[in-house]
Amino acid sequence: MDKTIFFAPDILSDQTLPQEESAHCIRVLRKKEGDTIYIADGKGHFFDAEIIEAHQKHCVVNIINTIDEPKPWSNNLHIAFAPTKNMDRVEWFAEKATEIGIDRFSPLLCRYSERKEIKLPRIEKILISAMKQSQKSFVPQLDEMTAFADFIRQPFDGQKFIAHCYPQEKKLLKDAYTHGGNVLILIGPEGDFSEKEVQLALDNGFEPISLGNSRLRTETAALVACNTIQVING
Repeated sequence: MDKTIFFAPDILSDQTLPQEESAHCIRVLRKKEGDTIYIADGKGHFFDAEIIEAHQKHCVVNIINTIDEPKPWSNNLHIAFAPTKNMDRVEWFAEKATEIGIDRFSPLLCRYSERKEIKLPRIEKILISAMKQSQKSFVPQLDEMTAFADFIRQPFDGQKFIAHCYPQEKKLLKDAYTHGGNVLILIGPEGDFSEKEVQLALDNGFEPISLGNSRLRTETAALVACNTIQVING
């Protein structure tokens, strides 16, 4: 498959492309009535559709064919990380992790966090763009920023890991993770998690892990964790 993908999350209930997608389709690509386009809903489906009203603000289509496209991995991959002060690095991670394959992002507010809030709409656009570029059928879930202590108490059905740099006996992620299982990985801010946060995570069922001998930036560590799980399950 190598087609331009248009994103329309509600296409099954409303056969109209969102305004931004309509503009790209009709004004930029100059598609016209009778042309066939390819649509993703971000929920595991692709659609062949015919344009029946070529309007640059509300392009209306008729669905010709539905293609179910399950994600290529069977487990659930969830990464929770403390966003960096530089949003470009957060956006880079969101883009690359979506291309590699991930189910859920959770921004964390930690003791040493440099960024106390995060604007989700910009990142959501990046996730959609990365989904389309990598020809995937799913858009990862993006959560609101959550305080560390609140987040780690949330239930999770699978293995739970915390990556930190304090002296402690730790397995490498690749050795600690069980192939095919759901996994949640915590990645701290540039100043690392506080010792209190690490202990709180351990008290709530998280296992300490290492991502290797190098000291990694937050976004690099998060991407290494994401890629490690996908390589193991590949």
